[in-house]
Amino acid sequence: MADPYARNMFGQFNPYFAKRQITGSLAVVLDGTFDERGLILISPSSRAVKASEIHELILTNEKTGPGQSVNHIAYVGFAEITQGGVIVVGDPVRIEGAVIGTIAGFDETHMPNHLNIVLAGTRQTGRELNLTVETPITIG
Repeated sequence: MADPYARNMFGQFNPYFAKRQITGSLAVVLDGTFDERGLILISPSSRAVKASEIHELILTNEKTGPGQSVNHIAYVGFAEITQGGVIVVGDPVRIEGAVIGTIAGFDETHMPNHLNIVLAGTRQTGRELNLTVETPITIG
């Protein structure tokens, strides 16, 4: 079977009719930026995450999406998932109720340890956003 993302089968429609919100909290707050990070976003526009997994949140101000690269990034933090589900490109990411960005794509550089979840928004670090450990997050 061929990969439906590689065949661009989902390029014309969104099959996600309804899905639950993913919840979690920050396990780590990060403070760092790069102008030449070289992340390569995978082609799939969705990823499933399970409760108890920990994944990295990265913000970029670049216009990017699945299958593209990302260089200008700010590290936000690592989030522990408490309620799993499916994350889809375009989903809003809220920290303490405020949207900090929308899902731009996913980078698997550090898999199986953790997934880099790349957000489109204002390029700010977790420290610049005044985040703290255990701060609640929601995706979707």
